[in-house]
Amino acid sequence: MFKRLLPDQLVNTVFDIDLDELKARGVRGIITDLDNTLVSAHTPLATPQLIAWLDLVEERGFKVVILSNNNKTRVGHFAEPLGLTFIPAARKPAGAAFHRALKLMELTPEQAVVVGDQMLTDVLGGRRAGLHTILVTPIAPHEEGWATQINRRIEKIALARLRKKGLWPDKGER
Repeated sequence: MFKRLLPDQLVNTVFDIDLDELKARGVRGIITDLDNTLVSAHTPLATPQLIAWLDLVEERGFKVVILSNNNKTRVGHFAEPLGLTFIPAARKPAGAAFHRALKLMELTPEQAVVVGDQMLTDVLGGRRAGLHTILVTPIAPHEEGWATQINRRIEKIALARLRKKGLWPDKGER
């Protein structure tokens, strides 16, 4: 069961994702979480560094969809000024929203990746949908809501089991 929580890749931030490597593998779309993946949960708009990265992503020809469990007001306020497609109240890890994101981008699971900061929502949901998953270190874990804090406790149990089985590196923040 815990193996379904294993991401395909671990990176510190979205800025560490090798876009050239993704492109070479045939990836054409990025489904990304918002809170604690792109910005902290209390940052209402994209930072200049994130805007530059999103411009680079677009220049490289990637399509982007923000897939968030947060509400339409929060996600729309962030995504609309950037001209990004978004799906709020996604109910991750349920697969329907991941499939909807793929349909919006007109891509197959092999042509897209999921980027997020949570194993129980982003990684599990992405894996269930057949997507390559990239787990980032949460930007500001001290700002997380109660539901995410519960998920983090479950993640700690999962990580302990994965480390014990030799499936997770001993080093790193998680």
